[in-house]
Amino acid sequence: MNYPRIAIVGATGVVGQMFLTVLEERKIPFSSLVLFASKNSAGQTIQYQGKTYTILELNETNVTAHPVDFALFSAGGDVSKIYAPLFVKIGAKVIDNSSYFRMHPDYPLVVPEVNPEDLQGHLSIIANPNCSTVQAVVALKPLHERYTLKRIVISTYQAVSGAGSLGIHDLETRADQDHLKKFPYPIHQNLIPLIDVFLDNGYTKEEMKMVHEMRKILHLPNLAITATAVRVPVLNAHSESINVTFEQPFLLEDVRHILATSPGVTLYDDPSSFMYPMPSLVSGQDQVYVGRLRVDESLPNTLNMFVVGDNIRKGSATNAVQILERLLTKLS
Repeated sequence: MNYPRIAIVGATGVVGQMFLTVLEERKIPFSSLVLFASKNSAGQTIQYQGKTYTILELNETNVTAHPVDFALFSAGGDVSKIYAPLFVKIGAKVIDNSSYFRMHPDYPLVVPEVNPEDLQGHLSIIANPNCSTVQAVVALKPLHERYTLKRIVISTYQAVSGAGSLGIHDLETRADQDHLKKFPYPIHQNLIPLIDVFLDNGYTKEEMKMVHEMRKILHLPNLAITATAVRVPVLNAHSESINVTFEQPFLLEDVRHILATSPGVTLYDDPSSFMYPMPSLVSGQDQVYVGRLRVDESLPNTLNMFVVGDNIRKGSATNAVQILERLLTKLS
């Protein structure tokens, strides 16, 4: 097959840069690479795989003048709303990292280890899930296949990299109240139980994203889920405490075996050796790490687990590139 033409929209952002890293690591072939960003970044150059690439301003003229086969988006929902259809119009398939298309019934929301079947058919736009959703469903799907999910209670401890470069700034500079660029309060030596905005039901948009996205990906529209999302003073890699109730009883040793043999999962669970997932261990990894497995003694058929994933890699860039790999395999 001919090598595809690939575009990255939001190429100078945290996830955009990781797109480039993961494309190189996974040896994705391409015949051309076009890098788009905002007007403020246009004209900058990036050295990549021995070549110099100039950042193009994202506008209709430049998109039309540089047709591609696939476009990886990480530039926010407002940009995706306008420009994803434009790329589709010129013949590209779009893999979008924003929330704009995730819950649209016409577009699949995909984690390749979990619901690759949703990539079947003629697709123009594929949505990449929220980073917290991704690592949760990677860990939960193989257990659901065996025991059937009944209810999920999930609390997230989300790194500042999930808020982009401004979130990183607030942590790394130890910004005080007068010098914050992202968060409503200082994040250094602090926890902020607000990610995105509050909704009328008292939950945040981030929390409800997880509820709706998990139901869509797992094809369980009535699954009982409740979430609490907290921003923590960690640079990278999100952590999640998941309490999950199943329809069927389970043995802990069987759960361990299922997770140890599931794609995308690394079982890291040995309390006697202080082995449990942590952001410092998992940052830079594409696997989702699972540990602190224990039976919830207060409720039948219920398991506690601690799940950590690199939100920039598996939660965003790597998941999108894995979708691209699946699409390229279909074409070969």
